[in-house]
Parts: sequence; C-alpha cells; structure tokens
Amino acid sequence: MEKVRLIDENDRVDGVYKVTGKAKYFAEYDLPGLTYGVLVTSNITKGRITSLDTKAAASAPGVISIVSHLNKPSVPGYEQEGGSPMKIFYTDKIFFNGQPIALVVANTFERATYAASLVNVSYAKEEFNTDFEKAVKDAKAKKLQGQPDYKRGVENAYQQAEVKVQSEYHLPIETHNPMELHGIIADWRPNNQLTVYAKTQGVKATQGSIANVFKIPAENIQVNSEFVGGGFGMALRTWPLEMATIMASKLIAKPVKLVITRMQMFTMVGNRPAAIQTVGLGANKDGKLTGITHRAFGESAAYENFTEGVVNMAKFMYQCDNVNTQYTVVPVDLSVPIWMRGPGEATGAFALESAIDEMAHALDMDPLDFRIKNDPERDQQRDKPFSDKNIKEAYRVGAQKIGWNERKNKPGSLIDGSWQSGYGVSVGVFNANRGRATVKGTLNANGTLVLQSATSDIGPGTGTGMTLIASKVMGIPANKITFELGDSSLPPAPSQGGSATLSTVGSAVNDVCVALKSTVAELAANANMDATANFIDVLRKNNLPSIEVTKQSQAGKERDEFSMYSFSIHFVKVSVNSLTGVVKVDKIVSVGDSGKIVSPKTARSQMVGGAVGGVGMALTEEAIIDHRFGRYINNNFADYHVPVNADIPEIEVHFIDKPDPHINPMGAKGMGEIALIGFSAAVANAVFNATGKRIRTLPITPDKILKTI
Repeated sequence: MEKVRLIDENDRVDGVYKVTGKAKYFAEYDLPGLTYGVLVTSNITKGRITSLDTKAAASAPGVISIVSHLNKPSVPGYEQEGGSPMKIFYTDKIFFNGQPIALVVANTFERATYAASLVNVSYAKEEFNTDFEKAVKDAKAKKLQGQPDYKRGVENAYQQAEVKVQSEYHLPIETHNPMELHGIIADWRPNNQLTVYAKTQGVKATQGSIANVFKIPAENIQVNSEFVGGGFGMALRTWPLEMATIMASKLIAKPVKLVITRMQMFTMVGNRPAAIQTVGLGANKDGKLTGITHRAFGESAAYENFTEGVVNMAKFMYQCDNVNTQYTVVPVDLSVPIWMRGPGEATGAFALESAIDEMAHALDMDPLDFRIKNDPERDQQRDKPFSDKNIKEAYRVGAQKIGWNERKNKPGSLIDGSWQSGYGVSVGVFNANRGRATVKGTLNANGTLVLQSATSDIGPGTGTGMTLIASKVMGIPANKITFELGDSSLPPAPSQGGSATLSTVGSAVNDVCVALKSTVAELAANANMDATANFIDVLRKNNLPSIEVTKQSQAGKERDEFSMYSFSIHFVKVSVNSLTGVVKVDKIVSVGDSGKIVSPKTARSQMVGGAVGGVGMALTEEAIIDHRFGRYINNNFADYHVPVNADIPEIEVHFIDKPDPHINPMGAKGMGEIALIGFSAAVANAVFNATGKRIRTLPITPDKILKTI
C-alpha cells in the first residue's frame, strides 16, 4: 500500500488521493477471474415464491450461476434455529418489496444484468401494510417496547403546569444515499480462505459477521476497506446482499463483485425510520420547566426489530424534576431500518427542540433565554456531574455570529416585500463515547513513524486526526507519519460510528507514542546519550533500524464518575416567500462544544457536512411509498431530493475548543453526530419566527407553508 502524507499541517492525509482519483474504493479492485453479480428482487411486498424459473437466464450468454433458495449452498450459521437477521435465500418467504430472491453471476456486468431480467417468478401474495402512520393508529397492529419507560418525579406533570404546550411531530423515512453505491467483492479460495473488498464502517465487525455466518475462523477472512465513499450509518452492518455474494463465490470458486443499483439502495441497506412523537412541556410563568413528557413511535420491520435513542435527549438536556419518556416500535412490511447520522437523537431532537421553541413562544420569552434558564448544571438522569459542558458560552458565540439581536420575538415582524425573515436556534447532544482499540507503532531510524489499526475512515478524516495526535506527542513533523487503517489484519478497533473513533483510537495512538518516547529515553540512557537526543540518533547509536510498540487503550473509571456528552448549538436565519411558500436558508452558524479540536480543518468539514444534511432533513428529504403496492416511488436522485449547492448558504463553524479533562488524554470528544442533531428544529423554529406558521411534519415544503393556518 502506497503511503499517503500530509502536505502541511492543515491538509488531510488522503486529500490528494481523493481529488486526483488515486484513492481506490471497493468496486475498483480487479481480481483475476473476476465475475459479476446482479440481484433479482421481489416485486411483491409479502407472500411466498411459488415458482422461480431460471432456465432462460441460465442459458443466456456468459452466465455462470444463479443462486437462490432452490440451490443454496451450505451456510452453517443460517442452518441454526433462531436469530432475526434475514437469512438470505434460506426461505421462500417474501418480507418486503425489493427483497433479494436470486443472484445471477456472469462473466460481465452487462450479461448478468440482462440474464437477471430473464428470471421468471410467481408468487402467492399475502395482505401487507407498509403505512407506518396507519399501523400506529391501529390498535390491533403489533407494537413492541423500544426501550424501557423512564420516569423521574411525577409522570405527565406538564398537564398541571401554569403554562403548558403539547404537540405531535412527524418525520418520514429518510435514506442515506451516499455517492458510492453499496456492495462487495468476495473471493472464496481453497481451504476456506476468504478475501473481501467491502464498503464497511468496521472491517473487524465485517470479519466477525462473516465468520459467524459461515463458521470459519476469523483469521481466514481478510477484509479490506481503505476508502469508503460515504457511510452515514448504512455500512455499520454486513447486509444479506453481501452474504449472498460470498455464497456465490464459494459456490463457483471464483471472485464475485456485486454493486447494487441506486434503486436498491432504498430497500437493501437500511434507512432512518419514520417516527411520530408527542412532546408535552410544562413551565411556571417565570419560565422554569416543571414537566417534560416525550412519547415516540418508531418504525421497524416485521422480520427484524430495530431500535434507537429517540427519547434519550429529553431525559437530561434540560433542568426538570418531572420527566417521563416512552418509546414504542411499530413493525411494518418494509426492509429493516439502520442508524443514520445522528441516529435516533436527530429524530428526537426535532420534536423536543421544536417543543422548547413552542414553550418559549407561549411564555413570550426569547427561546435562547429560555434554554439558558433551564440549562442543567448536573445530569439529572444519571445523577452525575458533566465531565465538561460549555453550552452557555456556545450560546453566546453563536448568537453574536448570527446576529441574534436582530431577531424579533413576535413572529412575522421582519418583512421585505413578499419575503419574511426569521431566526431559529436548537441544541444537539450525543453521548461522548470511548471504546477499546489497539494501535501498533513502528518508529524507524530513517525518521518516520508508522501507526497501524483496523479502524475505518468513512469520510471524517481518521488518518489525519491520528497523524496530528502522534505528531504532537512525538514532536515529529506530520509528513513523517503514516497511519494505516481499513485492513482486518491490523490491530483491532471498533467500527466507526457514534462519534467515537477519535476518542477511542486516538487514545491508543497517544498511548503508543508515549510508550515509544519512553523506550527511546531508555535506549538513550543505556547508550549514555542525553535524554533529549533525537530519536534517529538514538536508534542509530543502538544499531536499531526500528522499534515497535503495541498498546491497547480503553476508558477507565471516569465513565462511572462523570456524564460525558458532546454538544452543539445551531443558529439559522431563513427567508420565506409568502406567495410561493419557498424557504431559503440565508445563513447558518453552528457552534461545537466537543472538547479539544485535534484537526481544525476536518472538524469544520464535519460540522459543515452535518449542516448540509440538516438542510436536507428539514426541507427536502422524504422517501415516499405507494402503500397500495408497498413500493418506493421516488427511489432515485431525480425524485428523492437531497440538497444541492444552490440550497446551501454561508455556513460559519465555531468551536469552544476546551479540552474535556476526563474523557481521554487528548481531551477531545466526537462531533460527527452533533453536527446534524437538532439542526432540523433550528430551521423549523426559524420558519415559525418568520411566518408564525408552525410546521411539525418534515420536510418543510412550500405546500405545508401555504396551507398552515
């Protein structure tokens, strides 16, 4: 693997590779004898396959094999009883529209695509429901507990408050849609040796999933994923389509490449699930919260349950002695959801932060003042002090930068012709995690340092952050340091998700570098050299071409003593056209309170990317299903609207940049999730301030503006 370097301290280690096309993604590998897979998918939503005729497809030019439930190879993990993940090709049952039911393998992609169109399938259809809102309202529809109910103080205390608000908020299905399509290259060789090139957020997790299904030793499986073209959560699990490709490679003893279509991205790799939430808030006339109730219904699949932290934020974000939450999961006949950036907290924050704005309006208070007045000094849910929290400072910074003093508390006060202007604010919060990771460091006599860990980089700049941590500890120029990742043979690290990679792997990098410095000092002392001698001279004096240190690092007792979170404050200015209902975001200011900033350029990019995603969540993104057929009808980039350059205004990003004294040696906390969490509420709140119209169903489209009373 050719090493990638920083050009200077402000550049990403992989920046040149990505902009020049040198970065190699999973689908770009060309193995000897490579074959191509194309999936045949169900065109009904629920039922059974009664016949699957592959004769015409098998006779088509270049076709090597067609894998289905009729000729499935032996997969020991799928033959065991129980387990909810879909066992692909191991049943004739259909659970959702677009379910993979066969994999055609041919010697070219075009031939596989043609042959797949020749597979003829007959079904016995069954009644189905893909309408989440209908299922929520139907008392007979299956409902499951998403997480245990939570209660602090008096339940539903808001109902007896001097001032109270209660509203219902709706979010649609939102899909990931990164530029890089999902897929895998699988190469099963003799003696059960398997090499895969995958789109994954965790090479060790993928290795473990494959080992568990095929019951071969993990060390027999090599997973490569050096570059990932956007994950956003969809690559946090190994999907049935990937297992099908491995099956096919094992069956034909050749490498198989599968890249799914944009249409299939809507049904095969998860989505942010739809949600319906009710938030009730109570306060006294002075603006102190006296009750918070947050109830949520989240969507899941009929064949596999999925849960996330939709109501988590309500439990601790604001000072309140009486809080109760409830989260219920409602299965429908769709493919299983998966975490999407900001996971459930982004869903929950839209409802909670909109409700906070509604209460501020009911009290005739500035919504920023209301939040500051109810900002807790201690985590009431966990009954612990926060390890570090600078929200009040973040409020001040953001308010000054957005020009909050120009905001009028009476909605609809800022008018310029047909345009109405307004300001909105919201908060984002996510648990500041630190897991366990191992890093190997090799310090060479030629002046270079090589660090290795089986972590991933789905875009935030993992290699850059690790390089800068090492550079600071070692005192070595960043362009002399290489960080190798995305390879399952390297020392273990967890998947990249939940804003934990910098804290987790970075701590191991720090510990390795501290150990290397200690080893160099010992070598210097043994050679009667000055303790401050250059490590190159020390290694040469000791006739050592290099020294190696491997360290495992993990959180300690600080997790039991403190409550650890990253925070963000989002300020938005919008203009709304009173004639057309069009919403324009004029300015964004996001302030991150996430500890010490290790890499300012990549940190800013994280916050900018979150804001862009937040604009999509607030104004454009909605996956629409025709419930007569259980089928997505806007499963393409023409009809599923993601933000484009013209939708994005000036974005200012600021950081408090104060190290958390407890979480890890760097004092750094994650920010990938908080960059998005809460943002959609800031837009909705700004729209209300501009127009006096409260939109509680995302996305905020012109028709909703025009018809809202």
